[in-house]
Amino acid sequence: MTVTPKAALPAILGDFAAMLGLSRPAGQCFAAIWRQAGNPCADDLVAALGLSRSNVSTALKELRSWGLVSVIRLPGDRREFFSAPEDTWEILRLIFAARQRRDFSVLADRLAAHADEDAATRGAYEMLTALSGWMAHMASLDSAGLQAAMSGADVADRPSRKKKKH
Repeated sequence: MTVTPKAALPAILGDFAAMLGLSRPAGQCFAAIWRQAGNPCADDLVAALGLSRSNVSTALKELRSWGLVSVIRLPGDRREFFSAPEDTWEILRLIFAARQRRDFSVLADRLAAHADEDAATRGAYEMLTALSGWMAHMASLDSAGLQAAMSGADVADRPSRKKKKH
């Protein structure tokens, strides 16, 4: 059986999501929302992905808490429809923001109370604080700035865009 690229994307992003800290069903739902021509509702995701309704609901709640999907309401329709950013760099920025907010800054704060206990704990605290700061910085960049930072290019090396005079 040959898997089409469109059908393979939810499985691939499901695996990738797990590496980023999301659940596999959240990654699958995100892929289906991101690549869908229209804005799917939860029932569309259940049908398309073969996941249970409860898995889809939990995944959508997770995606919303990360800021990766937004809800769209249509007049006269009680269902919620979902959309995702199209720009892959914006998606990465949102992931950095969520991981920094939910994980790294929380761990650094918890470790702060123990930072003076010994050199190893102090080093771990300093590393987590630096990582949290780096992720916050990455999350604060626009798509072009994030792309430049991730490619190793110095932002100062990017050509500046001059405003046209009217």
